[in-house]
Amino acid sequence: MIRSEPAVFYLDPLKVVRVDVSVERIMYRSTDRLGNPIAVTGTVLVPRAAYHGPRPIVAFAPGTQGLADQCAPSRQMAAGTEYEALPVKRLLDQGWAVVVTDYQGLGTPGVHTYMNRVVQGHAVLDSLRAAQHLPGTGLPEDGPVALYGYSQGGGATASAAELAPTYAPELKIRGAVVGAPPADMDKVAGSLDGSAYSAFFNYALSGLAAGYGINTDPYLNAYGRRVTADLRDNLCTTQAIAKYPFLQSRFLTADGRPLTELLKHAPWAAIVAQQQLGKIKPTAPVLLSASVLDDVIPYQVSKDLNTRWCRLGARVKFTHNYIPGHIAASAGNSSEGVPWLVDRFADKPAPTTC
Repeated sequence: MIRSEPAVFYLDPLKVVRVDVSVERIMYRSTDRLGNPIAVTGTVLVPRAAYHGPRPIVAFAPGTQGLADQCAPSRQMAAGTEYEALPVKRLLDQGWAVVVTDYQGLGTPGVHTYMNRVVQGHAVLDSLRAAQHLPGTGLPEDGPVALYGYSQGGGATASAAELAPTYAPELKIRGAVVGAPPADMDKVAGSLDGSAYSAFFNYALSGLAAGYGINTDPYLNAYGRRVTADLRDNLCTTQAIAKYPFLQSRFLTADGRPLTELLKHAPWAAIVAQQQLGKIKPTAPVLLSASVLDDVIPYQVSKDLNTRWCRLGARVKFTHNYIPGHIAASAGNSSEGVPWLVDRFADKPAPTTC
């Protein structure tokens, strides 16, 4: 922990519905992909009602928020504009504490390192450590914890599950709920370019460049630089989707080639390869959820991740649904994930489909 301050959690932008839990905005120490110390902000939420036994803590890894500082989940939860507020509340309704990371660069100096596998995993794991050591919450320092995330959050959760045995071996992780993770950026990029969610592709370019110290300007034309700066500095997810739908990256590049071609060459090809999930075995049980009708993260990406994890000997329950659309399918992740976590905290044997 670096510092904390009281905060609030609203479900709506009119601030009519305030969630009646103890809320602290925190700043805590984490590490970047090279192991250098960084400061990350987040939010710790603790139900006021007593809990029988050690209260579990769930690390909630947010989905795509945007790159601008005002998009930090800690700020949006206080403003009532966080689109994942209901999944967070559903976890709180179980009596569990929840810690929500802002990731690197959201609310702290620098560009958010969007889609950087290692630093996102670190931020999630260190958020749990910070919550365990936040004074005045009554949370146990060595109690049961779990990981939960969808979309970008699914990738961050998967990364945290993979890195935990070596990065945070003291955490007693009972399970990880991984929804629609962007586990293979090559395949995800192809589905995003020119789609309704094309802004996410640009987020990834900026986020990877920030994480690896690359200047994107030489790769972009004047229009591309303007769009990239606008997405980086001004727009959160819903605004970005509305302003730049169906944007084709070939109109942004200096040479007219789509960014998907750029990712096939140095230095980008090696960087993209380093973000692939499924090369490290999670030791905690995993619920991996995906929609066959997902229009952002292809279903095959999740299916392939399941195959890689099973081959490594992980304990994975892979489940799918037919909810149309990426955003709507997050409800399926929540409806399956919460009961699954109830069983994990009750020490029931984890099912597997491997």
